[in-house]
Amino acid sequence: MPQRLSIGATVYLVVICALGLYFAFAAVQGPSGILRRIQIEAETAELESQRDALRAEVEQIQNLTHRLSDDYLDIDLLDERAREVLGLLRSDEIILR
Repeated sequence: MPQRLSIGATVYLVVICALGLYFAFAAVQGPSGILRRIQIEAETAELESQRDALRAEVEQIQNLTHRLSDDYLDIDLLDERAREVLGLLRSDEIILR
């Protein structure tokens, strides 16, 4: 005949199983669990791509700033910016709309 577990052993087994399930759930869903780690890695990749885009934009702005500085003046860029910002035209140009 199979031997039955006593009430104390049954309670002990249930508590051990409940703790195991709790820790397994915490390892997957908890604040430092697997799913949170995957989410953080995805956010990190997105933020790194935004950082790279901003770095490229800063480099472009620095280049334009250098080209319009007193040390190095790009006449074509100055002409382009004056036309865009101030709406200037030369007398020999025709505007088509």
